[in-house]
Amino acid sequence: MDSIPQVDTVVARFMKKYKVPGMSIAIAKDGKLVYVKGYGYANTSTGEKVTPSHLFRIASVSKPFTAVAILQLVEAGRLSLDAKVFGDRGILGNEYGNPPPDSNIKNITVHQLLQHTCGGWTNDSHDPMFTDVSLSHAQVIANTLKNEALINEPGKAYAYSNFGYCVLGRIIEKISGMSYENYVKNNILSKAGITDMQVGGNRLIDKKPNEVIYYGQENEDPYRYNIKRMDSHGGWIASAADLLRFVFCVDGFSTNPDILNAATIKTMTTASTANERYACGWSVNIANNWWHNGSLPGTGSELVRANNGFSWAILANTRSGDKDFGIDMDRLIWYAVRDTTVHWKSVE
Repeated sequence: MDSIPQVDTVVARFMKKYKVPGMSIAIAKDGKLVYVKGYGYANTSTGEKVTPSHLFRIASVSKPFTAVAILQLVEAGRLSLDAKVFGDRGILGNEYGNPPPDSNIKNITVHQLLQHTCGGWTNDSHDPMFTDVSLSHAQVIANTLKNEALINEPGKAYAYSNFGYCVLGRIIEKISGMSYENYVKNNILSKAGITDMQVGGNRLIDKKPNEVIYYGQENEDPYRYNIKRMDSHGGWIASAADLLRFVFCVDGFSTNPDILNAATIKTMTTASTANERYACGWSVNIANNWWHNGSLPGTGSELVRANNGFSWAILANTRSGDKDFGIDMDRLIWYAVRDTTVHWKSVE
């Protein structure tokens, strides 16, 4: 592939600044891949270089996939966004224990989980998804409902919740009768022509074929979390190009058929009243750009659908504790797609 200095130069600078062993970049324009490239090392010990086909953990970039799965079920009439989740009248009923009679937990809706407005269980030092990695989905949900009260009334405040997306995964399983992973593979990935995406493993010994090695910084252990249990909020591994194949199916552009109808895509990208910058599984802004980033020990990721017809995916096998790491990652490709001297041509 011909080099595009406007991309390669800033990526090299970013990797040097933040000590990134390996990265993968994919860029699309008008529904076609126009740049796909690996940088640096998938395995520093063996000298294996990153190629466009390498798989990386995508962390919270998993959330758009879960949101699309939920919205598919809504579009098919099998689920309502306004449906209650817990309690006698909830989708999951009392499967994970009975909410206290005076608890707001029984008022949480599917839509609120999608928009992170369920009222609590946020991504802080007490995040239920990271406090005890030995628990199963059922155990962590039951423990959380029993022991962690909501901070706010559902629908009133935004609080980013990995736990909420874990619950959405269980709703998908309840409604579809399939495992979360199989539902997404059969109903989203297959329609996008994606065959290699899967939920990742926990330990280095669980590394999938063609998956990179992850490198922690500042004494972070990239293999300390239960990635399998993170499935619906942060567990997928993918190539950068496959992330864009997913975008092509839901981007609302006319260049490729979407797997959701226009009204559903509008719902997916409409922010809540509690946070004008987050919709259903996507961060959004008034320019009609959608994106999601992801961060774990050993992982930095971002997926962007820009309103100018460009989309891109960025994957790294480390992350830095520097507060500017995510900001600089977000800026990387904007420089290139705004440069009118770059000649983009399809690589498919």
